[in-house]
Amino acid sequence: MAEAKNDIVRCGLIQCSNPINDESVPVADIQKAMYDKHIPFIEEAGEKGVQILCLQEIFNGPYFCPSQDPRWYAAAEPVPGPTTHALAEYAKKYDMVIVASLYEKAERRGVYFNTAAVIDADGTYLGKYRKQHIPQVAGFWEKFFFTPGDGGYPIFDTKYAKVGVYICYDRHFPEGARCLGLNGAEIVFNPSATVAGLSQYLWKLEQPAHAVANGYFVGAINRVGTEAPWNIGKFYGNSYFVNPRGQFEACGSEDDDELVIADLDLSMIDEVRNTWQFYRDRRPDAYDELNNR
Repeated sequence: MAEAKNDIVRCGLIQCSNPINDESVPVADIQKAMYDKHIPFIEEAGEKGVQILCLQEIFNGPYFCPSQDPRWYAAAEPVPGPTTHALAEYAKKYDMVIVASLYEKAERRGVYFNTAAVIDADGTYLGKYRKQHIPQVAGFWEKFFFTPGDGGYPIFDTKYAKVGVYICYDRHFPEGARCLGLNGAEIVFNPSATVAGLSQYLWKLEQPAHAVANGYFVGAINRVGTEAPWNIGKFYGNSYFVNPRGQFEACGSEDDDELVIADLDLSMIDEVRNTWQFYRDRRPDAYDELNNR
């Protein structure tokens, strides 16, 4: 018989600045420094009883997409791969689900994805989500590095909750947010790397709207600090959890490296959905108008 899940799930987000911003340093060394910087926060999460932990977009390195320097292809790895295996040991140690955004080198030659790996609390690799929407605007040359995701919007039935992932630019598109809800998500995590002056006015607007429209919790993560040599702006942190009513459960600072923790009451999902019947009253027969536009 499957183990019953508790309504209250303690979740965590890590927002972190990159410790080495120097193009003369080898990519592998920059990645190791960022990975090593995360370990105390991962351990803190485990010691504080966090049951599901999500890391920021491309957590083990800088947000290198303002560059078009091919040296950053060296940052990619298979998923699952070395970093996934290393994180699995922390998942097992702390009985903690870990969602980690990584730069994935696919089996197909020359194909790379912005990918989130989901590791269950016993260290089992459950699968991955590949970022669907890839921007190509000044400072965000992601199409130079990433192929649009090809795996749909999977849900991962972890020990503590049914988890979905949406990555950064995905959050501007309601279609995937709805798919995640229809597929059964109770908590949707959005690891991001986004700067002030571009999207900050949307940061606490769009994802609470997704949470309300779909009746689930959202954990939104953004890194902090500035990253040379690109200097495209300040990563403004403000990582947060929002509930299905659109209310903020916890929010991080704008500048500090930190672990943001919230206890999410999953019973609120049924309560809200029983009040607001958005899924029942939707009109999928009208969806044809969205195709081929």
